[in-house]
Amino acid sequence: MSKHDLTRRGFFASAAALGLSAALPGVARAAQTDIHVMKDPNCGCCSAWIDILQDEGFSVTTERSFGTALTRYKMENGIPAEMMSCHTARIDGYMLEGHVPVADIRRLLSERPDAVGLAVPGMPYGSPGMGPEDQREAYDVHLIRRDGTTEVFTHYTAA
Repeated sequence: MSKHDLTRRGFFASAAALGLSAALPGVARAAQTDIHVMKDPNCGCCSAWIDILQDEGFSVTTERSFGTALTRYKMENGIPAEMMSCHTARIDGYMLEGHVPVADIRRLLSERPDAVGLAVPGMPYGSPGMGPEDQREAYDVHLIRRDGTTEVFTHYTAA
């Protein structure tokens, strides 16, 4: 094997690596997950949750909705009344109700269960967007099954 052969191999390896790296930004954009949030325009905690999602790299769009229109949207998309909270989001075919932590959203998208989505009913203090985590009250993130039943997806203990 001559020195010239190694140089040619190096050239082709470099060219392949360059081609791969040029393709990666497109792959990263395709993998970016869009979240559409239906929320009351006057709700500060909803905006705080959205800020957290954006800080974590999610692309978030919002739509103003409130009162019976928002409740109807939740019900039409499989959110049981006892699981309702202040805002509702859609991500990659799943619904998110309330202050669902980013780690649970990522786990949902990774595991892809046959479900409506996740819910944090009410507005527990210390959940994302609802005050400091180091003062958190205990709460559960629920998996909403397609038949309307729920089960605990993640439990967060009090801080």
